[in-house]
Amino acid sequence: MNLSVLKESMTVCQLPPNDPIPAWTAGRAAFLSITRTSEELSIVCPVNLVPSSVKQVAGWRAFKVEGPLDFALTGILSSIAAPLANAGLTIFSLATYNTDYVLVKADQVDAATKALRAAGHVVIPG
Repeated sequence: MNLSVLKESMTVCQLPPNDPIPAWTAGRAAFLSITRTSEELSIVCPVNLVPSSVKQVAGWRAFKVEGPLDFALTGILSSIAAPLANAGLTIFSLATYNTDYVLVKADQVDAATKALRAAGHVVIPG
């Protein structure tokens, strides 16, 4: 797979499930993911958008699988997650209609890049 590393430092936020989507998400971010379940409102976005009062885990960088990907493809996430797990790296994954994203802690981007390249992936630095 070909992956590119997004430049922005990302954060993963958690809000109560019935909260409205916050106004601070309305900016023009290059990457923004909003997911609502019965248990939470989860937002992944650039760290500079989020007020410090919001529950969040900051310091992530995203690897984007270059797509669009065919829905019939199998094993994409496992081909990325397995080498990262073998290298002892924590991930947070997301999918969109077109492609997949795998986030790693910002201080682990170099180790993740090395592990992914060793597994045969092409990684384009961000």
